[in-house]
Amino acid sequence: MSLPPDSPGRRSGTDLGEHLSLLRRRRVLFAGFVLAGGAAGLAAQWLTPSAYTATTHVLVAPVGVQEQTNQVTARQREPLNLDTEAQVAQSAVVAARAAKLLDAAELEPVEVTVPPNSAVLTISVTAATPGGAAAQSRAYAAAYLANRAAGAQAALALQQRAMLAKLRQVDTGLDTVTEELAALPRGSAEHTRALHRQSVLVRQAASLTLKYDALKTTTVTPGSVISDAVPPREPSSPSLPLHLGTGLMLGLLAGTAAAQVRDRLDTLLRAPADVERLTGLPVLAALPGHGDARTLHDLASTVIAACPGRRLLVTGVPAGHGVSLVAGTLAARTPLSVLDGSDVGDLTRADAAVLTAGLGVATAEQVTEAARRLRRHHVPVIGVVATAGESAAPDPVPPRQHTPLGKLVAGPERSTDPRLASVAGRSRRPRGTPS
Repeated sequence: MSLPPDSPGRRSGTDLGEHLSLLRRRRVLFAGFVLAGGAAGLAAQWLTPSAYTATTHVLVAPVGVQEQTNQVTARQREPLNLDTEAQVAQSAVVAARAAKLLDAAELEPVEVTVPPNSAVLTISVTAATPGGAAAQSRAYAAAYLANRAAGAQAALALQQRAMLAKLRQVDTGLDTVTEELAALPRGSAEHTRALHRQSVLVRQAASLTLKYDALKTTTVTPGSVISDAVPPREPSSPSLPLHLGTGLMLGLLAGTAAAQVRDRLDTLLRAPADVERLTGLPVLAALPGHGDARTLHDLASTVIAACPGRRLLVTGVPAGHGVSLVAGTLAARTPLSVLDGSDVGDLTRADAAVLTAGLGVATAEQVTEAARRLRRHHVPVIGVVATAGESAAPDPVPPRQHTPLGKLVAGPERSTDPRLASVAGRSRRPRGTPS
């Protein structure tokens, strides 16, 4: 149920208690959506095929050639750039090598992660069968190590060729300087310069020879498998907590939204609390069903205390609903002149009004419009009496003289009630005149 745009009882909607009250009012709709979301989550759990995840742990070792170094930080304390190595392990080249190892056309995608402060790669593959997941994970690990070894061997061979070419160039220069020394006279400046060049070339040749020998004896170790993948016993997906929790959460959100929309579109008054919540008008009593003697007494007392004059108008929403019940009750229990609106002048002459709202029949807009119409004619509305029907009559009370319903009493002097006549006489007496 929603409030009319200009209703005085409209609230901001930011109160948690108001939202909880809304969910309580629409608990059937809300619970239906939550249960539907849970059922959808269980259905998704049942329809989703099982998948298994196997993981291989690979210890990456430095190969010593063309190594991409990484800055040592609190997260990464190894000199290797393992983030780059993780990307290499997921590359298409490694995937092609792994597929060739298993003699398969295509493998499942691989997921490679790097645990902090380690030189380890975790290579995980998710497949439809436990054995397939384990085999593919091992194939990816083997393909990565083979690719890393091949790259290191190629870089090492390239360095060896470059070193050998440089060494041959130095040897050629050294032979040339040696021939020049034989032809130059000893003690001459040219002989001294040639002797210096010979000494430099000899040192370069020795250094290059040592480096070339070191490259030829370098052993390439790309890494090793420290934990081989084994077929998992339990599937990694689907996850019952994930599917059920997601379904319940979606049902919760959808149920809340549906309850909000339903509450705003439905303005039918079903309970006395709806009257106060949606219209802002106080509920004086609920009749019948709760119309015991105490309720009727409280209703009469409230009306007498709140009525600013002697003429009370009772009007129903919808028109005429519950008017006879409420008007009869008030006419029998109060000294007021009760008007039921049957006379064309009742609205003009009334000092106050009481609205009767039929529960399950009246809407908030109708009650608000009736109250606005009365205020436009300067008739204050004391409150609303919620009525469920007119089948029940008010409790019997001792007979008393009162103004018949529907007959406008122009003044207290025309009333047959002696108490009203005495009150009217006192009211007509000029101020300062002793009674």
